[in-house]
Amino acid sequence: MRLTSMLCGLVAFPLPLVFATALTYKLTPNEKACFFSYVEEKGAKLAFYFAVQSGGSFDVDYSVIGPGDKVIMSSEKERQGDFVFTAKETGEYRFCFDNDMSTFAEKLVDFEIAVENEARAELPSKKGTSPEQTSALEESIYKVSGQLSTINRMQKYFRTRENRNFSTVKSTESRIFNFSVVESGLMVCMAGLQVFIVRFFFQGARKGRLPYSQRVGV
Repeated sequence: MRLTSMLCGLVAFPLPLVFATALTYKLTPNEKACFFSYVEEKGAKLAFYFAVQSGGSFDVDYSVIGPGDKVIMSSEKERQGDFVFTAKETGEYRFCFDNDMSTFAEKLVDFEIAVENEARAELPSKKGTSPEQTSALEESIYKVSGQLSTINRMQKYFRTRENRNFSTVKSTESRIFNFSVVESGLMVCMAGLQVFIVRFFFQGARKGRLPYSQRVGV
């Protein structure tokens, strides 16, 4: 009976309203890309996460601009970031990535923008349920939610590490192949040069040698 009441409470308990957008975007050289999110209520929490998965030195310039073109945060040559801030004003927020530093390298950026409204409702109380039991259930729900957030962040971290390591291995493999091709070409050129030098020496020796009839005085 107690388990049934707890399950009913979990179903009835309204979690925070969250609007999230997770995308992967390929940033071309000298490109600046911005993504927008609209906040309807003051005090809403905005979560912003990004990680450069591949390209160049795995870094990118970013900026977060609020309503009225107010710069909330910005930085240069960052590999990844995970931020949460409170929206003090309603309106449109811009999340921009700038790859102006790169002339040839493309950047693959994985990012997520989430807007969370903090309004929470209390658990419905039932007859025979003490406030301590309700509070304990709320704490359990918050604890589970926090653990899920931690697991989600760890998954993002390991995914970023995996993609970066794969990109490094792929780049190393390409460099080894190019070095092998250049080395093979140099070996062929050296072999041809040695043959040419040996033939040149022998031909020069033959031209400088007198015929046999002239040597014996016939």
